[in-house]
Order: sequence, then structure tokens, then C-alpha cells
Amino acid sequence: MKFNCSFSTKLRVRYGETDQMGYCYYGNYAQYFEVGRVETLRNCGMSYKTLEDQGIMLPVSEYSAKYIAPAFYDDELTIKTTITEISGARIYFYYEIVNSNNKLISTAQTILVFVNKTDMRPIQAPDSFIQLFDKYKTQ
Repeated sequence: MKFNCSFSTKLRVRYGETDQMGYCYYGNYAQYFEVGRVETLRNCGMSYKTLEDQGIMLPVSEYSAKYIAPAFYDDELTIKTTITEISGARIYFYYEIVNSNNKLISTAQTILVFVNKTDMRPIQAPDSFIQLFDKYKTQ
């Protein structure tokens, strides 16, 4: 099923997240995308903790990012995260990060897989989870 469930969250680049050139180190972006993903799920009515309490985990199976412009120390970044699809055992996320001047600095996509916490085998997305997103269906 296709969805358009978006949420934006803000964070500030900390000094320890920058490299010698003063740029935010590219490896930190995966954590920024995770913050966006966690807060988007929470905003839509489901937390990672709730899923884990139900015996479900959501590991990342695919991750790709495009770095368009640098972020610097103390920049306030807005991470817009969109859940675009839930299909079988997979959930798809798209991200955009903009700086305080609304300049696009990065985009990314991730695919996460619903897995049984006990044996780590893929499972269908729970119906109760999918129902949370009914109001965001696009098709």
C-alpha cells in the first residue's frame, strides 16, 4: 500500500559531529535519519518500544543517501520523513534534510523489515500497525 505520512523534526549539529573541515561528518546523517524515522512513527501513533514490546523489530535492510550541500556546526536542521509504502514485511521511508535557510542538503531512502524478535525472521506488518496509516493512503 502506498502512503504519504510525513513529519518534520529539528535538531542542531553538535561540535563533535563535525570533521576537520568544519562540515558535519557524513556518517552522522544515518543517525539524523533515524531520529526522523522514530519521531515520524511516534507522531503516527506507534513507537519502536511498543513494537518491540509486541515482539517485533524493524532493522534497516537498505539505505541510500545523497549529500547535496554540507551542514556545519550549530546549524539547525529540519528532517522531513515520509512513510511512502508498507508492503508485506517492508516499510519504506524517504527523507529530506534542509538547513535554517531552507536549503536542501541531503535526501535519503531506507527500507526496514518487520521481523519476529525471537527468531529474527521477516513477518507481515501487523494489521494494527497498518490501520494507523489508513488516513494516509494514497492508492
